[in-house]
Amino acid sequence: MEDSQEYKNKKAYFEKIITLYGRNVVIEVLEDSTIDIHKLHLSNSNKTDGAIETILKLAKKRGVEVTYHDKNALSRISKNAKQDQGVAIDIIANSYQNANTIKNLKSFKLLALEGIQNPQNLGMIIRSCAGGYVDGIILPKKNSAKISPLVIKASAGTLFKLPIYYCDTLDEVLKELKDTKIYLLSSHAKNSIYDIKKSERSIFVLGNESDGVSKEIEKLCNDSLSIPMNRGVESLNVAVTASLIAFMKS
Repeated sequence: MEDSQEYKNKKAYFEKIITLYGRNVVIEVLEDSTIDIHKLHLSNSNKTDGAIETILKLAKKRGVEVTYHDKNALSRISKNAKQDQGVAIDIIANSYQNANTIKNLKSFKLLALEGIQNPQNLGMIIRSCAGGYVDGIILPKKNSAKISPLVIKASAGTLFKLPIYYCDTLDEVLKELKDTKIYLLSSHAKNSIYDIKKSERSIFVLGNESDGVSKEIEKLCNDSLSIPMNRGVESLNVAVTASLIAFMKS
């Protein structure tokens, strides 16, 4: 039995929700009128003073729904009991989209990330792509850094300025994309990033900070590219590599 359109719409809505945590982060989110908010979560053990008082005033001003939980329930929502400070907030990230929609695009230049674990690297990659000539980032849910306060801080407020396409694993997306040039970034590649020709649909795959791209993903790539290096330098930080790709007009 096919799901109803109402169910599909509801599912799509909740897939766009990202939960952030921490008192300062929540205050910043509530103060930013450009960010849509679904719900605010508070631990019922919080004392209503200082930051919590500010949070409640901002939530009331914006008409945000507030729900209270015991400490354990709140930690299950934030998924970070050590750093949530008894506060979590659900934001509606309209730029957070299902990667299934990519195949409907006529042309694009995307960055695909596999196994990027460092939240600061992810934030800096997002910032470079937002500022450069990239149409979006493919970010798997498995084996990747999650969208978190650290990522938002490293992105310097650019997180919601370009599409981030989510999927479970990267291979499920790449297998479905036809007529697309998929490039693997590798220090061992013979071809340079400066030698490629412009393509209507292109994806540049960057791998884990230590291990690079997996063999499974490597098999799905059409070509591998390197960044020419001088003075015996072997490789660059993944965020720096992303910046170079982002500002190429290819």
